[in-house]
Order: sequence, then structure tokens, then C-alpha cells
Amino acid sequence: MIPEEIKLSLVVPVYNRPHEVEELLSSLKDQDYNNDFEVVIVEDGSLNKCEHVCDQFKDNLNILYFFKSNSGPGDSRNYGMRKATGNYFLLVDSDCVLPSSYLTEVFNELKHKPVDFFGGPDGADSNFSDLQKAISFSMTSWITTGGIRGSQRALTKFEPRSFNMGLSKKAFEASKGFSNIHPGEDPDLSIRLHNMGFQSRYFPKALVFHKRRINLKSFYTQVYKFGSVRPILSHWHKKSFRITHLFPSLFIIVVLGCLGMTILNLNEGLLVAEINTFYVFLLGIMGLYHLTVFIKAFVELKSLKLTFMSILAMWIQFYGYGYGYIRSSIYLKLSRKSPEEILPEFFFGEYAKT
Repeated sequence: MIPEEIKLSLVVPVYNRPHEVEELLSSLKDQDYNNDFEVVIVEDGSLNKCEHVCDQFKDNLNILYFFKSNSGPGDSRNYGMRKATGNYFLLVDSDCVLPSSYLTEVFNELKHKPVDFFGGPDGADSNFSDLQKAISFSMTSWITTGGIRGSQRALTKFEPRSFNMGLSKKAFEASKGFSNIHPGEDPDLSIRLHNMGFQSRYFPKALVFHKRRINLKSFYTQVYKFGSVRPILSHWHKKSFRITHLFPSLFIIVVLGCLGMTILNLNEGLLVAEINTFYVFLLGIMGLYHLTVFIKAFVELKSLKLTFMSILAMWIQFYGYGYGYIRSSIYLKLSRKSPEEILPEFFFGEYAKT
């Protein structure tokens, strides 16, 4: 049933990122959307506040600014949704820039076929740095993610990510929003919403440009955390496990296996014919996969430099995610304690490390 009125509220958690907020609000000011909408900025205990930036846009945008003590992005989004007046909440991160058609695309999707929660793709704008473009390819391409982040063929049963996620006020109130895990709060919410009977959909044209202002070291830390929380989510939600969650860990195991067999072959020639055949098979699989990634990256990015950078980003992504996944899985299997007690670094609140 189509709502009598669709009122959109954007909710943005912020932590020490005033410059990012300025870019995001600039992109919101330039939207071609013809209806009213509000922007809810939630300052999550920042020392470097963005209130003065918000004041600069108050003549052009309906902005609600709130400051609260630090409790993590999930709780800050919940806070913002409680303060918002719309009936659909759009969640974006402060390091996103929105194309001028973003709100129009979301509105048209909801008007055509209302849904309880939804999300769209992310990508790199042409003015992003080479590193941002390479990381964006690695984090969004089906060849490096297994297609779990959405595609034209995955329009339903979609698990949106909180940098580009929307949900109805009804879905938020029923689910009570995000839990205290971080990262991982967005798939956790999506799984709970699906279990409650709410419907999701992928909005292919609701694109955001996601800057991910990180270097290679912080990128590794980020994907390591992503991998670390996935076994926790599988522990909480048994039916949420997908074979694609294992791919980065299998990648690490295959690489280490190939390395070990190479050392044995070079030093002692100890491998029997059957093992050598398997060794050659693994090398062939790895070579074919890297060739596929190379071709896809080059076709999309049209640059040898960016292609090689994308392969490096892929290696960091797989190693960081895979190591985090293996480590957390072992901890959870060997302990009878709760995930909050075993891995408190991934939780805000009572179990969070201070």
C-alpha cells in the first residue's frame, strides 16, 4: 500500500569529521528532489564538532543538529531516527557524497513499490584519489565480494549497509534499530528485520559515492573487523551463514598451501607426483582468478596503475577479512562465554573495552 505521503529524513552519525559533513551537505543542497526532506546530524561525542558547518547550510536545508556522548554509530543512528519526523529514514555515512538524483531515485522506488527497508550501491566518483578508487573496486565488485553487496539479480532479500540504507519508521520502531555490535550492526539489523517478516529491496539507481578516507593500514584494520564480526553474526543468526563468507579464509589457506609446497619443492623436492599435481592445480586456480580480477579491474578503471592497486587492495581485503574470520571463529568455538565477553572490542556499552 502506497503511503499517503512519503517524508524522507536523512540521519547521519558524525565523529570528528566536520569537513566530510560539509561535502555531504553540499551534495544534499544540490539535490534535484522537489519535496521537503530533513537532515538529522548526530554528533557522537566529537571533540572536533561540525555544528558550525551545519549552521552554514540552514538557509538551504532543514537541518536538525544533536550532540550526544560517544556510544557508537549504531546507537547514534537510533538516536537520530527517534528525533526524526519522517516516515522513512535514510542512513548515510559522513564520508559519502550523494549524486543530485539520489533522493529522487529513492522516492520513485518507494512510490512505485513501497518496502520496509532497502539500500543501494556505492561507488567512486571521478574526483576520488587512486587509492579510494582501488579500494572501492575491491569492496564493491562481485568478483571480490561474491556479490553479497547487491546486484540487479539480488533485488529482494537484500541486506543493505548503513552507509546507504533506508528503513520505514514502522520497521525501526518494531526492531528498535541497531544493536551495540560494531562493525556488523547493519547486517544484524537486516537479519532481524527479515526474521520479523519485513521485506527489503535493492534500489540499483540509489547510488552513493563512498570516499572511505583511509590508507592501506587502516583499510586492513577495517576489513579485519568486518571479518571478525561475521562469525558473531552467524553465531547469533544460524541461518544467515553463506558459503561466500568463507572465501577470504579459503584464499589465505590456499596461498599458504601453495607457499609451503613451493618451499618444499625448491629445497628438497619432497612432493610426490599426486601432491605436485594438486599443487599445479591450485596455482592454476589462483592464476585464473587473478587474471579475471585483472581484466575486470582494467575494463572498469581503464588504468594499469589502478588495476594493480586494486589487486593489492584485494589481497589486503582477503587477508584482513580472512584472518579476522578465522580468529573469531576459533575463539567462539573454544569458549562457552558469550561473544560480548570473548570479543569485547567489537561492542559498545557494558562489554566495550575502555
